[in-house]
Amino acid sequence: MARFAEPMSRLIDEMRKLPGVGSKTAQRFAFHILRSSEADAGALVEAIRDLKLHLQLCTRCNNITDVDPCVYCMHPARNSRLICVLEEPTNIATIEKTHHYNGVYHVLHGTLSPLNGIGPENLRLSNLLNRLADVDEVILATSPNTEGEATAVYVAEEPRRVCPQLRVTRIATGVPAGSDIEYADEVTMTRALEGRREV
Repeated sequence: MARFAEPMSRLIDEMRKLPGVGSKTAQRFAFHILRSSEADAGALVEAIRDLKLHLQLCTRCNNITDVDPCVYCMHPARNSRLICVLEEPTNIATIEKTHHYNGVYHVLHGTLSPLNGIGPENLRLSNLLNRLADVDEVILATSPNTEGEATAVYVAEEPRRVCPQLRVTRIATGVPAGSDIEYADEVTMTRALEGRREV
């Protein structure tokens, strides 16, 4: 087993904590940083520090933002009477790529997963319920896997409890069952949005 100097081993261990990064990739990243100029390494450190210091969650929709409310919530051309509920902030980019959605968002930051100890109390749902008075439709755009479906069923009931006449829809199955919404292409996502149905 290769042994590295303590600073290198520490950096490799930290890199391995990133999703999808194994030991070999972590080593390549660490050695790349070691070979980088002082300015490049410093810029990376500063970018990470700025990320942690300046980003926050939007108090309306829970999107990750540097301004509160976020750019989607504040954009005057967006339809605030239409809310698309998503699992993660990264899902917003998938919806935006379709160029067919002009509503606003609500990010749950996860899905129900009892086996992993994630229950309703772990979803960011309370600020969605506070927004419903002026909303015509809530679109549930969670992934069509077991956790996403369970989350959609649960989330569908909560807005109806607050506003019984509210239209709650689910995206169509243009997104393949068992996959993650993050990997859907523009055509698939467009069809899924257009084919949404009542829940």
